[in-house]
Amino acid sequence: MFLLRSAFWLTLAFLVIRPGIGADVSDSAGELSREAMARGSQFVAQQIQSIECQDITCLGGKALATAALQTNPHAGAPMHVEPAQFQVPLPRPRPDRAG
Repeated sequence: MFLLRSAFWLTLAFLVIRPGIGADVSDSAGELSREAMARGSQFVAQQIQSIECQDITCLGGKALATAALQTNPHAGAPMHVEPAQFQVPLPRPRPDRAG
């Protein structure tokens, strides 16, 4: 009886929680976060550009903040696409049977 009850509740939970048929959850989460970051950066850049400056330090600060908000397309790419090849250590270790 315990196993039947557990199977019933697990099946019910799966039917309630599961994503829609054919939905790729991992891809949509990444796309959603990229879109949210782009909109947030655009909003902050607009707010910075609306500040009126008369001083050179204020203009420099605005330029620095605007440059920091620019998106870098290579920031998410890994540094090494392929793993490093293992090389034989030199000098080669001495075998145990050599004494």
